[in-house]
Amino acid sequence: MGTHTETEVQTELLALERRGWDALCDATGGDFYGEVMADDGLMVLADGTVMDRAAVVAALGASPPWLRYELGDVRLVRAGADAAALVYTGRAWRHEQEPPFTGAMSSLYVRDGDRWRLALYTQTPAR
Repeated sequence: MGTHTETEVQTELLALERRGWDALCDATGGDFYGEVMADDGLMVLADGTVMDRAAVVAALGASPPWLRYELGDVRLVRAGADAAALVYTGRAWRHEQEPPFTGAMSSLYVRDGDRWRLALYTQTPAR
């Protein structure tokens, strides 16, 4: 990240985060996260479930797609020269007539050569 500005890094990571959410909406999330997650990456879900990359790929392959999502209050947190986290409020709907899942979310990305890999994703449900 050395020569990249905060704005450039946030723009790049937010675009990657949106690609992930788009994949969750078009039922290709397993493929997307299988590629983007770091080999030792983890997801910590709102219910306390901790999943490694293989478990994420399997779970997303069996999950219904999301209908739509919104990301707001996006912040970038640098974590050294080759890592940064996006922290944001996410809202996602499975069905239009049902209330959305809403939570604080964070995605920690690490630079791996010329691309970003997702090392840790967490969800904290809104109360």
